[in-house]
This record gives sequence, C-alpha cells and structure tokens, in this order.
Amino acid sequence: MKAIAYSINKNEKEFLVKSNAKTHDLTLISNDLNYSTLSYCSGKTVVIISEWDRLDERLLFLLKQIGIKHIITRSKTTAHIDLNAAATLGIKVANNHTDDQSAENTARQTIKNLNSWEAGKCVGKACCCQKICNGTSHGTE
Repeated sequence: MKAIAYSINKNEKEFLVKSNAKTHDLTLISNDLNYSTLSYCSGKTVVIISEWDRLDERLLFLLKQIGIKHIITRSKTTAHIDLNAAATLGIKVANNHTDDQSAENTARQTIKNLNSWEAGKCVGKACCCQKICNGTSHGTE
C-alpha cells in the first residue's frame, strides 16, 4: 500500500522502517497533518497519523478527494478523528488498540493494519471504522 506517515519522530522512524521490511511504500515525514501539508498525501491511499493530528470533517473530506481510503492513528485514542464523518465518507480507520503504546509495538501494529487492509481483511480489534468494513472478523482479532 502507498502510505504517508505524519508527525514521525526519529525513534518511531526506525521501528516503522524495520517493521515494514520494504513491504509497503511508506513516506515518513515529521510535519503534522494539516491543511497546508495535505498535498503530501497525493498518490497515497493511506494516512498514518499521531494523536496530535486533528482530523475534522472538512479535513477528512479533503483527504477523501485526494484519494485517501484508510487512516491509521498511532495511538489507542481516536478522539482526534471525527469517526462519524470518516464513516460517512467511507474512510476506514484503525488504531493501536493494545495497552502497549511503545514506539516498537505501535510500528508493528501499524504494519499489521496495512497488511490486513492490503489483503482485503478487517483489522479486527484495531478497527475504528464504525462498522463500515466488510470484514467477517470485525472486532475479534
């Protein structure tokens, strides 16, 4: 999958690169996702964000127009994402649902989510997409 990860720090970069093992086309940048950095998403289908990147209805709409189909937050919380707007727009959302919020585990979970979506599967317990997915294992992994 072609993905861009925003708000990446040095520690996270190392773990994401290792976990990815050149499987997905990842672009890692330190900039946060906002209206002025939105253009960096061009040509991507997945946006990976931190809990500090705020995705309101308008930003989600613009992401959808660019071609974004999936969003992964590198946090357990999803309070920074308008999940109802994402569902209305048909954008699937996943998180790091585990209690282990370390950079290493978060990187592994992020790549696991990408792998599942690429295989056409639901991301299981990491699914935050308001049940718009077609996965048969919704919420069970």
